[in-house]
Amino acid sequence: MSSGKILVAQGGGPTAVINQSLVGVALEARRFQNVKRVYGARHGVRGIVDEEFVDLTQETSHNLEAVARTPASALGSTRDKPDLAYCQEIFKVLKAHEIEHFFYIGGNDSSDTVRIVSEEARKAHYPLRSIHIPKTIDNDLVGNDHTPGFPSAARFVAQAFAGANLDNAALPGVYVGVVMGRHAGFLTAASALGKKFPDDGPHLIYVPERVFEIPQFLADVKAVYERYGRCVIAVSEGIHDASGRPIITQLAKDVEKDAHGNVQLSGTGALADLLCEEIKARLGIKRVRGDTFGYLQRSFIGCVSDVDQREAREVGEKAVQFAMWGQVDGSVAIKRSGFYSAVYELLPLEAVAGKTRTMADGFITASGTDVTDAFRMYLRPLLGSDMPDAYRLRNNPVAKVLKAGPTHP
Repeated sequence: MSSGKILVAQGGGPTAVINQSLVGVALEARRFQNVKRVYGARHGVRGIVDEEFVDLTQETSHNLEAVARTPASALGSTRDKPDLAYCQEIFKVLKAHEIEHFFYIGGNDSSDTVRIVSEEARKAHYPLRSIHIPKTIDNDLVGNDHTPGFPSAARFVAQAFAGANLDNAALPGVYVGVVMGRHAGFLTAASALGKKFPDDGPHLIYVPERVFEIPQFLADVKAVYERYGRCVIAVSEGIHDASGRPIITQLAKDVEKDAHGNVQLSGTGALADLLCEEIKARLGIKRVRGDTFGYLQRSFIGCVSDVDQREAREVGEKAVQFAMWGQVDGSVAIKRSGFYSAVYELLPLEAVAGKTRTMADGFITASGTDVTDAFRMYLRPLLGSDMPDAYRLRNNPVAKVLKAGPTHP
């Protein structure tokens, strides 16, 4: 006899819209008569193995809607990267609680977790439907036109660079902004959407899809500075040399590593500081400033794309529909139709799990320091409505009197 229990959890980095997916699952599940309980796991897979569940069935629709509009992970998240043994423990808990549908909202690692759990259930002949719901600001899930969380983070990056450009134009110098993106440069490339006038920054954009050479970087900065008297630069945290070695490891004496052994690329602010020091020392430019956007990009409460909100809700809803009406496990994917509308498909877990998508060559200019119009057309509909705009005073100079030059016959 069916237990009617489903479980939903959130993994990896929070986003501005991940709770829309959570609520999409919770509310859509209530529409199905065979669903009796909707459980949420605290702090992702860690909460599953520790049996830290909450009963979302008891939540009011009003509160769920309020939570949906709130950034970050309402259930909490985790950076745990489960191996086979870990996933076997997850499956034991799901089986003990008679969970029949498992929904995991997350990125690459989360999709792989769902794949392994699905395989364990299949080997045990246990009737578990496992669905991965996409989420990542890096926009690096294969099989997707884009992923929920990325449009809102991109909106933040575009607006932040638009503001940095205005500041830099008022007090000229060099500005370096380091943006998240270990392997994929989509988020850094979004900085280009903050440009309005031809001489606006960012004047230089560096993404992990292209090799980064410090001498060429300095030559690029020098050329832009000589042309405009200033330079705004967007840099992905994952920039690397021809051998694949992160640039930060070449500039820093000591580097930090995360729980998975990955080099800490931008969380400390070191990369921005080190690039600024290189510019000061090698080019002799005095006014050089740098920022690391860090966590600000992920869950900024005042900068959310309405398109992103809607689609994050819909991938949660579609996950439930695929689970209830379909006979296969999978990963929900967003596809693009026409100039812009979203359609949803269920991809095989093995087609997504553990894979990383990067920017297409057609999105990056031949110079490797800017994006193409194709990328701008790709991103613009995702940023949502009411994007702020910047204006300039018109140049109507008044003739000088005391400083007037010599007159000529």
